[in-house]
Amino acid sequence: MKEFEGKTAVITGGAHGIGKCIAEQFAKEGAAVEIIDIREGDWFTGDISDPAVLEQFASYVIQKHGSVDYLVNNALPKMKGINECSYEEFMNALAVGTAAPFYLTKLFLPYFNEHAAVVNISSSRDRMSQPQTESYAAAKGGIHALTHAMAVSLGPRVRVNSVSPGWIDTSYKVYEGPDALQQPVGRVGNPLDIANMVLYLCSQKAGFITGENICIDGGMTKLMIYHDDHGWTYSR
Repeated sequence: MKEFEGKTAVITGGAHGIGKCIAEQFAKEGAAVEIIDIREGDWFTGDISDPAVLEQFASYVIQKHGSVDYLVNNALPKMKGINECSYEEFMNALAVGTAAPFYLTKLFLPYFNEHAAVVNISSSRDRMSQPQTESYAAAKGGIHALTHAMAVSLGPRVRVNSVSPGWIDTSYKVYEGPDALQQPVGRVGNPLDIANMVLYLCSQKAGFITGENICIDGGMTKLMIYHDDHGWTYSR
């Protein structure tokens, strides 16, 4: 019997990239998968920054399945910096990246089965940044903190964890040279690196894990960088 046979998994932003890979892996393991994405396609189409859309989607899922086992909040907020990002764009990033995961979890709360799990997709940018990334960093930092708050509120019936991807190439391109070597594992990540962890966190193998954030970045955030050390040179 497949690991998630008879279970229902819901994934936001599941039509492409990391979300698509997560959806595919759940389906391979026997789960019924429901996706919401802003892109048009053979799934529930809608903008999750709109609470009415979330309500419609939740109603659709419950009418179809009756309950939910796994919720993966993966939809991608926009990345714009403080120089160009308007107030409205910043608030939209927070709506997609933090408010929607909160509200969708709330909507499903009465319908989560025993041993249910929520996995929020954050980012290694919840702890470090490049210039001009404020909207994305704020949204990802928010969902990181939301994770441990919900874990405390929803336990013991529902476990809540988050995953923070580093550099993930969704086209599965293989990088060589500095792009690969700047990461201690020696390569750039791919969506399966994230999907495998998401499925693990939803399984009962992770039954004693909740409120945690797991950074999957090839060790990049652990690498100390100094000018002229180990071939690194800073220029501005």
